[in-house]
Amino acid sequence: MSGGTTPVDTIRGTASGTAPVPLSVLDLATVGSGLTASDALRTSVELVQLAERRGFHRFWVAEHHSMPGVASSSPAVILAHLAAHSDRIRLGSGGVMLPNHAPLVIAEQFGTLEAMAPGRVDLGLGRAPGTDGATAAALRRSDRLNEGADEFPRQLAELTRFLDADFPDGHRYARIHAIPGPIQGSVPGGVQSADRPAIWLLGSSGFSAQLAGALGLPFSFAHHFSAANTIPALDLYRSSFRPSAVLDAPYASIGVGALAAEDEREARRQVMTGALSMIRLRLGRPGLIPTPEEAEEYAFAPAEREFVDSHVANVVHGTPDAVRDGLDQLVKRTGADELVITANVHSPRARLRSYELIADAYGLPAPTAP
Repeated sequence: MSGGTTPVDTIRGTASGTAPVPLSVLDLATVGSGLTASDALRTSVELVQLAERRGFHRFWVAEHHSMPGVASSSPAVILAHLAAHSDRIRLGSGGVMLPNHAPLVIAEQFGTLEAMAPGRVDLGLGRAPGTDGATAAALRRSDRLNEGADEFPRQLAELTRFLDADFPDGHRYARIHAIPGPIQGSVPGGVQSADRPAIWLLGSSGFSAQLAGALGLPFSFAHHFSAANTIPALDLYRSSFRPSAVLDAPYASIGVGALAAEDEREARRQVMTGALSMIRLRLGRPGLIPTPEEAEEYAFAPAEREFVDSHVANVVHGTPDAVRDGLDQLVKRTGADELVITANVHSPRARLRSYELIADAYGLPAPTAP
């Protein structure tokens, strides 16, 4: 289940400049107050091009549903658009919520992406719904939501077999093929593709960490919203790891919220927009990402203030040097092999500028003309 034709060097990144590990991007295509989904997706194109110019290793988009402030409900569609506007950077899902979809559909979507952007597609998979229970039931056409999580290993095995075209003879799916896919290299006149999407497991607890380790797959942990579980999950992944055709040693990335600005005050102003958005989500009132002015004027209740303090403390923010130091310390504490940086704030300009400043702080490749 962990084999396939994915080369190891498509998974392991190479650090650039003075960064201790490879730096990557997680984009939610956030929609700010006064802006549209079209604005958000145009920013995603600008951001993937910036990331490619500045030497970030990979660019992932996430799957979320029924959230007005997040335009990334369909990772495969967004990734196809980004593939048409980039040349080298790895593109992937951070992640696709597998229980929401039929494995064959995901194999077809990501096989198509691999055909569009050969050798640079990651298929990151999670088992959470990426939304509330009612929306998950609508997606899955079932109210048995826990069954989806419990079935995750079986769904993963089925998806991998579709990607590798290796159902055994006699299996009911043996004659079904994900197209584009490897079966096309077996028919008369067919040419075998060199690669298939690289599978990653994503998680915010120990379940996917242990499964990724047992299968010898790369693992990405959601430190940006589950910081207390980061080190236990990474320890479990490493202790569970068994070498595979994909990896001979563990490889773990962590998602981390980070926002750099010219001064600390402006960085905090932007980070507070994401904090207020999260409060509204937790209260069952998801909306567009508020402006800094809305966040400054909001009267936080005591419990909300406690949440805000915790949220802001978990976002590495401030001047470029402060962000660099904070990210370096995070790598030392966790032993992460890669950082996947996300910046969920109101201003598209602030997000783009933050990645530029982080690249500058680490001496990543000098900016080139778009």
